[in-house]
Amino acid sequence: MNKTFPAIDKASGPTTAIDDLSFEVDGHVFVSVVGPSGCGKSTLLNIVSGIDVPSSGSVTVAEGDRPARLGYVFQDPRLLPWRTVMQNMLYVLEGTGPEARELARRYLELVGLEDAGDRFPAQLSGGMQQRVGIARAFSVEPDLLLMDEPFSHLDAITARGLREQLQEIWVRTKKTVLFVTHDVMEAVQLSDRIIVLATGGRLYDDITIDLPRPRRASDTAVATAQAQVLQRFESMQEEVERTRGNARVSATG
Repeated sequence: MNKTFPAIDKASGPTTAIDDLSFEVDGHVFVSVVGPSGCGKSTLLNIVSGIDVPSSGSVTVAEGDRPARLGYVFQDPRLLPWRTVMQNMLYVLEGTGPEARELARRYLELVGLEDAGDRFPAQLSGGMQQRVGIARAFSVEPDLLLMDEPFSHLDAITARGLREQLQEIWVRTKKTVLFVTHDVMEAVQLSDRIIVLATGGRLYDDITIDLPRPRRASDTAVATAQAQVLQRFESMQEEVERTRGNARVSATG
């Protein structure tokens, strides 16, 4: 699959966001996509979700004979400010009956907000709003859950708590997750598998994380795996810098 954006002016050429990228994701697996800024991570999610289309190639998201149901957690909660927490949940469930309310309540309970249904978003902290966003995405019971750096706007302590909470929910539900992050440490703690993208949207590495759950950032095995993955990530960045340096030498030589 490839994705190229046209030039924004006559002085610049087209921008390649994704370059010959190909991989498969098995069901009930937590997969993270990491890479430097501008490597096409969010573009990939937009294409998988149908928000954008590839320039060439295709993405298939299938669940038997029916279209796959997708959930999406964004970098910000994107709650409707004029609706209560429960109303925001019911909005995506497309129903207000007892079954929809029970489903919404169950997922709010999983994120510790079972008593917040009557509150409006403005009455919640940023972390609580994002927990509602996570509960909302899980409540549609998606075949594939897309998460685009959902903790990037939160402070470190809140983000750590939400990572542990997300992991607990995933262990219970075993949803298929495609999780974009720039944080290698976060990816190791959460994932069964890590897709590493290089600048230009190329696949650089595909790493399996075979550690028992639940995982805590303080666990020795997690810390060891984080150090190993970080070393591979840094090697990629060094390789990219060498390639850029060689290109500059060739251009001026």
